Amino acid sequence: MTTTTAPAAGAVAPRHHSPVRRPSLLRLTTVELRKLVDTRAGRWLLITIGLITAVIVTLQLIYAKDADQTFVNFFTPSLLPIGVLLPVLGILSITSEWSQRTALTTYALVPRRERVVAAKLIAVVLTSLASVLASLAIAAIGTLVASATGGAGTWAMDASLIFNAVILQVTGVLMGAAFGLLLLNPPVAIVGYFLLPTVWGVLGEMVRPLRGPSEWLDTSKTMEPLFSSDAITGEQWGRMVVSLLVWMVLPLAAGLFRTLRREVS
Repeated sequence: MTTTTAPAAGAVAPRHHSPVRRPSLLRLTTVELRKLVDTRAGRWLLITIGLITAVIVTLQLIYAKDADQTFVNFFTPSLLPIGVLLPVLGILSITSEWSQRTALTTYALVPRRERVVAAKLIAVVLTSLASVLASLAIAAIGTLVASATGGAGTWAMDASLIFNAVILQVTGVLMGAAFGLLLLNPPVAIVGYFLLPTVWGVLGEMVRPLRGPSEWLDTSKTMEPLFSSDAITGEQWGRMVVSLLVWMVLPLAAGLFRTLRREVS
C-alpha cells in the first residue's frame, strides 16, 4: 500500500520564479548614453566641445567681415572641434570598462558582450548626430546675431552639407571607438588614434612611393571633399570608403574579436 505524507503545518510551498528577461538593446543604449556623462572625463569633454564651438562662432561675429557672417560660414567651422574631440568620447566609452574595472560587473550582468558593444556604438553614433544638431543650432544663433548687428546673416545652404557633416562626425566617432576596442587602454588608444593617421599622412608626403597609396588611405585627404561645396565625385567616394575600411572597419572588427575573447578579471 502506498502512503503519502501530509505536508507539515506551516510549510511554505516552493515558488516558481519567472525567468529573468535580458535587457533590451534600447535599455542598454540608454544606460550607455548615461555613462557618457556620468564620468568626469566624459562630462568635461562634452562641456569643452560646447565651449570651443561657442567661442569660434563668437570670434567670427567679432572679427569676420560682415559679408562672411553667413549660416554656412558659422556651421562649417563649428564642426572642426567636435570632429577632433568627439572621437575621444568614443574611445572613453569603450575603454572605461577596463580602465575603471567595471567590465566584470557589466559583462556579468550582460554575458553577451557583443550586445554591450553594439549599445556603446549606437550611443556614440547618437551623440555624434546630436552634435550635428548642436552645430546647426549654434550656427543659427550666430546668423541671427549677425543679422541683428549688420552682418550678412544669409541662411542659404545646400542640404548636402548637413549630410556630409553627419558622415564626418559619425565616421570620426566610430574610428575612435574602433581604436578603443582594439587597444582597450584609454591613453594608448587616444595616442594611437591621433598619431597613426598623422604619421601615415606625413610619410605619404615625404616618401615618394607612398604618395599614390596616401591619396586613398590618408583620411585628412579622403575626407576633405566633405567640406567642399562642390559635388563629391565617384572616385572621391571610393577613396573615402577605402580609407574608412582601413582606419575604421578593420580596427572595429579586430577590436570586437579581441573584446569577445579577452578574459575579464
